Amino acid sequence: MKHSLTPETAARFAELALGHVTREYPHKLDHVMDGPEDVLGPRALHPIFFGSFDWHSCVHGYWLLLTVRRLYPDLSVCGRIETLADEMLVPEKVAEERDYLLRAYSGGFERPYGWAWLLALHREAARHRDREWGDVLAPLAGDFAERFRLFLPKLTYSIRTGTHFNTAFALILALDWAEEHDSALAALVRERAAEYYGADRGCPGWEPGGDDFLSSAMIEALCMKRVLAPARFRIWFDAFLPDIAAGEPASLFTPATVSDRSDGKIAHLDGFNLSRAWCWRGIADALEPDMAARALATAEAHLDASLPHVAGDYMGEHWLATFALLALGIDAAPREG
Repeated sequence: MKHSLTPETAARFAELALGHVTREYPHKLDHVMDGPEDVLGPRALHPIFFGSFDWHSCVHGYWLLLTVRRLYPDLSVCGRIETLADEMLVPEKVAEERDYLLRAYSGGFERPYGWAWLLALHREAARHRDREWGDVLAPLAGDFAERFRLFLPKLTYSIRTGTHFNTAFALILALDWAEEHDSALAALVRERAAEYYGADRGCPGWEPGGDDFLSSAMIEALCMKRVLAPARFRIWFDAFLPDIAAGEPASLFTPATVSDRSDGKIAHLDGFNLSRAWCWRGIADALEPDMAARALATAEAHLDASLPHVAGDYMGEHWLATFALLALGIDAAPREG
């Protein structure tokens, strides 16, 4: 494949993340004020995740940093990653992040996108056995796992939009964490995914929307690839996209056009291309050889369109490298179900 993760690319992504995870402003809060005493800045509300323009981007910025450190521990940037994580991922600061969840009207805080990314961060932190980062983050991960356990049974209908509210994306990251840390939650995720998507047929592929950063069709396909055994997934996929071998819907093979990368919503479309590349790569090994080759070629085309643009304007720079890391092969391994 033309595009792959190299040490040089990983170091570049890490430098980008180091440049924004502690950058407090500009910032877009997900914060309900219950009185004048709640008019507070990002750092006062979130002692760890106050950077990167918003809470969830800061969380997955740390995920990127720890992932790079695990994959390429000899990079010179890893010393700075370790120093930052040792300073920020400490019990007192985690306790304050947990306290925020007890505030009035916090039930919908970062649901479900930020919840899922926090679990992904803890999953990655726990892999670093020479540090206590995983143990320190475990209580906060437990809080968000409990939110998933309470919320998923109440979510009668999946949310299929191509933005932060997408259910399938959150289920993928939650399942990855739960398979290692919470078997009951893993079973619940599998059950709900089957309920939400198991009967889907003839997806029209009406995408992207003007501010999507997820392909609603392909993220659903990747979710089902993660929860179904290979043979069952192939049956499901053939019904979900019955004309895919003929190149239909054509929209699923066509990278999005990004007209203005200084517009935060339009810049989402670079993330759309990167996340769709992640999905096509992630399902390719479950497809027939000809279709698998086309899936990988489609992923390459989407990477061509947006990989050069992970930096340059802060509206994309504060988050796109995370999706580039996913698209280049991180955590795209098949699951057995």
